[in-house]
Amino acid sequence: KERERERERERERERERERESHIGPQDFLKCLFYVSHMGSLFIMFEPLKLVILLALLHLGTLQHTTSAQTQVGFYDTSCPNAEAIVRSTVTTHIQSDVTIAAGLVRLFFHDCFVQGCDGSVLISGGNAVERAAPANAGVRGFEVVEDAKAQLEATCPGVVSCADILALAAKDAVDLSEGPSWHVPLGRRDGRVSLASNAANMPSPSDSIATLKQKFAAKGLSVQDLVVLSGAHTIGQTDCRFFSYRLYNYSLSNQFDPSIDSSFLGQLQQLCPPQGNGLAKVALDTGSQTSFDTSFFKNVNKGFGVLESDQRLMSDPTTSSYVKRYGGLVSGLLGVRFDLAFANSMVKMGNIGVLTGSKGEIRRACSSVN
Repeated sequence: KERERERERERERERERERESHIGPQDFLKCLFYVSHMGSLFIMFEPLKLVILLALLHLGTLQHTTSAQTQVGFYDTSCPNAEAIVRSTVTTHIQSDVTIAAGLVRLFFHDCFVQGCDGSVLISGGNAVERAAPANAGVRGFEVVEDAKAQLEATCPGVVSCADILALAAKDAVDLSEGPSWHVPLGRRDGRVSLASNAANMPSPSDSIATLKQKFAAKGLSVQDLVVLSGAHTIGQTDCRFFSYRLYNYSLSNQFDPSIDSSFLGQLQQLCPPQGNGLAKVALDTGSQTSFDTSFFKNVNKGFGVLESDQRLMSDPTTSSYVKRYGGLVSGLLGVRFDLAFANSMVKMGNIGVLTGSKGEIRRACSSVN
């Protein structure tokens, strides 16, 4: 009975979040009224931006769209408490370590980008598995997924996949960090193959924007998805080793990266001295690393991007326009909603290369194939 009451409370919370995030006709009319009384602001919006505005008005509906292979509520009959169990597990771990939220989002991204969202990054065992690839250095959150899996196996043995647990955990991590929530299409099955060599084409912090565009396009993701998903760096930290080359010997010049704001450079050099071991932690979103908000875009716009790939978003006219849109004064106004766009991009990414039906398996333990 207690589990049923908790499930009903969770449903009510989802309905409330949906009501709060929905942009309806009345909101659109208010926006038009606002614009009509602010001629100078209206001039800022080119026809293309107005088209984007109209599209964003329907994002509340779009984020509920599922692929032909996965569906919202997949476990409603076979394991009714599955989503509540995952959320409870994630909540417990975040209460113990708030930085694990960012770890779970990154873990999901790294899983989906290699050979699809199949839980292959979760498999352990030697240096040949995907988890051990250099591109996955520092990836964390495995224990949260294993914890949730153990509880689900005790409740619904052989039903809920590790791939789905990770997708749900990433959503809950964002929601519990004051970010958006969304309905996660479920029904993924777990892959049986995990190879470090398959992770060689993961997006890298040193990639150019052209390279990042190519890598995202190869996964069916747009330039907007690239910028929006980069916005996940609004929470979490990174190691000095992933960006310290920007501080002292950028492009073998013995100089710092000129795209770093001069007032920010000193802070980074203090946190990452030239003789350091490279393992010191630095917030990716200075001053707001535990809150899922638009501060990341504001910082990148000012030259406060920590990773080179983040700051490079300002070097391309298309990506920089999205950065300014999500981090500007009109963010949240006229349909410019990072939270809704992020939810939509996460659903889209979560359907990359999924295994469904009789493909793959449902692992008994997420760290090993059956």
